[in-house]
Amino acid sequence: MSNLNSLQTGTHQLNQAGINRLIQIVVSTVLIGALMFLSAGRIDWMSAWIFLVLSMMVFLKAGFYVVRKNPDVVNERGKGAEGAKTWDRILTSVYAVFLFAMYIVAGIDAGRFQWSIMPVTVQVMGGIGFVLGMLWMYWAMLSNTFLSQVVRIQTERGHTTVTSGPYRFVRHPMYVGILVSYGSTPLLLGSWLALIPYAIMGALLVVRTALEDRTLQKELPGYAEYAQHVRYRLLPYVW
Repeated sequence: MSNLNSLQTGTHQLNQAGINRLIQIVVSTVLIGALMFLSAGRIDWMSAWIFLVLSMMVFLKAGFYVVRKNPDVVNERGKGAEGAKTWDRILTSVYAVFLFAMYIVAGIDAGRFQWSIMPVTVQVMGGIGFVLGMLWMYWAMLSNTFLSQVVRIQTERGHTTVTSGPYRFVRHPMYVGILVSYGSTPLLLGSWLALIPYAIMGALLVVRTALEDRTLQKELPGYAEYAQHVRYRLLPYVW
C-alpha cells in the first residue's frame, strides 16, 4: 500500500491540459447559467445568481489553492476522456445529460412557473450543503494527484494507492462531494422537481463507483489491501 505523503510543488506546474481544464470549468459555469436563465425566461432569478456566485467563489478560492499546491491533478483532469473504459464513457455521457437536465428543470420549475414551494431555510441549507460538498471535492483533489475524470490506471505516472486526506474515511470521497453538492443544488435553487434528474444522476454515480472500485481492486497495486482497511465506498457503515 502506498501513501501520497506530500504534494508535488515547485517543479510541477500547470500544463496546457490543466489550463484547458480551468477554462472548461469557467465555460461550463457560464453555460449552466445560460441554461438556467433561458429555461426560467428571466434573469432576475435570485437563487440562480446566488448559486453562480457561490460556484465561482469556491472555484476561485479552493480551486486555485489546489492549482498552486497540486497542479498535477488539474493537468490529469484536463485530459478529459483520454484512456477511459467503454462503460465509463457511456455512464459519464448519460450522467451529463441528466446533470444539464437538472438545471433546466430547476429553471422551468422555480424560475419560470414557481411550482415548487421551498422554505427559505431549506434553500439556505442547500447553499451550505453545496459549498461543503464542493470543498470536500477539492480536498480529495488536493490529496490525490492521480484523481482523474475517467477510470484509468495511470501507469505512465507511477499510479499508487492514496490513503491520506478524505481517503482515510471512504474509498471514493470525490463522489461523496459530488453527491452532496449536486444534491444540495436543487434545494438552493428552490426546485423540488430538479431532485428527479439528480436522483438518476446519483444512481448512475453509484453504478460507476461500484465498477470503478472493482477495476481498482483488480488493476491498481495496493488498492485491494487498502479496501480491507477502508471498508466503505461512499457512506460509512452503509456501503
